[in-house]
Amino acid sequence: MKDKNLDFLKKQYLHTPIPEELDSVVKKALKDGSEHRMKRNKLIKRTSVAAVLIVVFAGVLTVGINSSPAFASALEKVPIVGGIVKVLTFKEYTVNEDRFKADIKVPAIEGLENKELQNSLNEKYLAENKKLYEEFMAEMENMKKEEGGYLGVDSGYVVKTDTDRILSIGRYVLTVAGSSSTVFKYDTVDKKEGILITLPSLFKDNSYIEIISENIKDQMRERMKADDGFIYWVDVDENEEFIEPFNKISPNQNFYITEEGKLVISFDKYEVGPGYMGIQEFEIPTEVIADILVSNEYIR
Repeated sequence: MKDKNLDFLKKQYLHTPIPEELDSVVKKALKDGSEHRMKRNKLIKRTSVAAVLIVVFAGVLTVGINSSPAFASALEKVPIVGGIVKVLTFKEYTVNEDRFKADIKVPAIEGLENKELQNSLNEKYLAENKKLYEEFMAEMENMKKEEGGYLGVDSGYVVKTDTDRILSIGRYVLTVAGSSSTVFKYDTVDKKEGILITLPSLFKDNSYIEIISENIKDQMRERMKADDGFIYWVDVDENEEFIEPFNKISPNQNFYITEEGKLVISFDKYEVGPGYMGIQEFEIPTEVIADILVSNEYIR
């Protein structure tokens, strides 16, 4: 049965258009190993060739996947052997003109056992980035008619956490049009159970909103006391013009879980302080929330 599977992988690989980077490495590997393989019988030789192809493919794929847009584009035509990569650039939208710049990378998850969840997330990533690109193009055409202004958008992703259990992916959008804004969105997945972890799902009840909010306020005050460069909209007059004081997190506030099992709450630019502060993150001490956690599977 294993030989049939290897033969199938070999045939499928050999009938797939191979990027130039991969082609050169494969040829070298086959040349170097030719004398050794000639000493074996035909069955062993077929198995060795297939194994070399799979190993070389995996190595080149891992190195090249995020370093070359052309390579990433070619991957759309290359069959992926399950589990080789976790997150890759599936598609990229680019615009490079004098007054208009766009670089929009669409992430895709590979290797999740829960294919329904994997497909759902990938479809979401593609849809939201396609919409972002279409909105950029429409705005660009309007600005061209007015013959003025600058428009830029930079969208991509970062893998915040990747352990045997947890995968946390952050997707960001930086927009520049006169001023700039930055938005981050996170998805945290339990790879073993095949579920998307939400902030409410971590806690026994909604008391986490008040408890976490109060801890964040304390951290804000400590940061401002230690460094005059920190300014947070906490303990400010609610009637003060142009400032919306931070009172509490939303039930589904942006968050991710670190490799050490710590909960991190994230705020977008302008959400809790002036624009120069940028994205703001607060790690919540586990002892503060220990009593209201559903379990210590994720947060420790």
